[in-house]
Amino acid sequence: MKSRGRPRVAQIELKNGFYIEVCDKGVKKGMKIRSDSKQAMEDAASQYNKYKDVIILGEYKSGVPFTEIPLS
Repeated sequence: MKSRGRPRVAQIELKNGFYIEVCDKGVKKGMKIRSDSKQAMEDAASQYNKYKDVIILGEYKSGVPFTEIPLS
């Protein structure tokens, strides 16, 4: 059997945008899908939700989850 090569050393950095994770029903690991806007992310989530499990990850900036801090 042929080797598939070396495993990754560095973690993958996510680009800026909105992310959902789509996986087959009953499987824990899936594929991350990026959208430029929140509306596009919600549309993709509703489209994939019919046949697959969808986890909404939210907005990422500089590779880390971005949460808006409310002004108090």
